[in-house]
Amino acid sequence: MGAPVAANTGVADRRPSLGRAGTRRRGARPGRLPRWLWHLLVIVIVLIVIYPVVWMLGTSFKPATEVVSSVRPWPTSPTLHNYPQGWTGNPGVTFGRFFLNSAVISLAAVLGNLFACSLAAFAFSRLRFRARRFLFPIVVVTLLLPYHVLIVPQYAIFKHLGWVNTFWPLIVPKFLATDAFFIFLMVQFMRGIPRELDEAATLDGCGPYRTYWHIVLPLARPALITSAIFTFIWTWNDFFTQLIYLNDTSKFTVPVGLSLFVDQAGFSSYGPMMAMAVLSVAPVFLFFLAFQRLLVEGVATSGIRG
Repeated sequence: MGAPVAANTGVADRRPSLGRAGTRRRGARPGRLPRWLWHLLVIVIVLIVIYPVVWMLGTSFKPATEVVSSVRPWPTSPTLHNYPQGWTGNPGVTFGRFFLNSAVISLAAVLGNLFACSLAAFAFSRLRFRARRFLFPIVVVTLLLPYHVLIVPQYAIFKHLGWVNTFWPLIVPKFLATDAFFIFLMVQFMRGIPRELDEAATLDGCGPYRTYWHIVLPLARPALITSAIFTFIWTWNDFFTQLIYLNDTSKFTVPVGLSLFVDQAGFSSYGPMMAMAVLSVAPVFLFFLAFQRLLVEGVATSGIRG
C-alpha cells in the first residue's frame, strides 16, 4: 500500500514544475521579437523621422560658410544673423507680410470648410430627400479624383471672373463645400447622434436650421475641431495652388515666400531660408499642440462609425 502512495506523490510533485515550465514557454512567445528590440526599432524610426527637423533647426543658426562645408546638424559657431536677414531679405516686402497673407487665407479656409461642409454633412446625415442616396456617393467618389485634373478649368473660371492674383480663388471654394473629405468625416460623426434629439427639437418647434445650429452642431464639436485642424495645416502648407493664383510678391504666402530664397541661377540662401522655415513651422506646431486631444478624439469617434 505504501508504494503506490509514493508513486502518486511523485507524480503530484512533478505536475507543478511542468505547469510552470509550460507557462514560461507560453510567456516566451517563440517566433516573436523581444520587447526591447521593438523599443529599439521604434527609437531608430523616430530618430530618422526627426532628423530633418533637427537639421533644419541647426542650419538656421549656422553661418553661410558652415552650411555647405559641415555635414553635422548642429552649428559649431552659432549665429542669429540668419533670422533678421531672412525676415527682411526680400526687397520691398518683409516675411511678416507672407505670414499675414497665410494667416488670412488659412483662417478664412477654416471658417469656410466648417460652415459649408457641416451644412452639407447635416443634409446628408439627418435630412430625407430624394437625391440623397445618389448625391452622397458622388461626393465620396470625388475623393479619388486628382486635384491636378481640375486645376485648368478652375483657373479658366477664375481668370474669367478676374480673380487671378487675388485671395478669392483660395477662399471662395471653401465656402462651397468642395472638400469631400471633411463632408465624409462629418457625415460619419453626425450619423452617430441619436435621431430622438431631432424629433424632440421638432416637437419644440425647431426647423431644420435651428436643429442644425442648436442640436447637431454643438454635439459635432470633435469632428469640427478635427476638420479645422486639418484645414489649417493643409492650407498653411499649400504651395501649388497659391503659386498658380498669386503673382505679386506682396500677396505671396509663406510656402511661396520660401521659394524666393532660391534665385534663377540656382543659388540658395540656406541659412535665412531655414530660419524662415523654422518660423513657418511654429504656427502649425502650436495649432496642433493646442488641439491635439480634440484631434485624436474627433478621428477616433468619426472614423469608426458606419
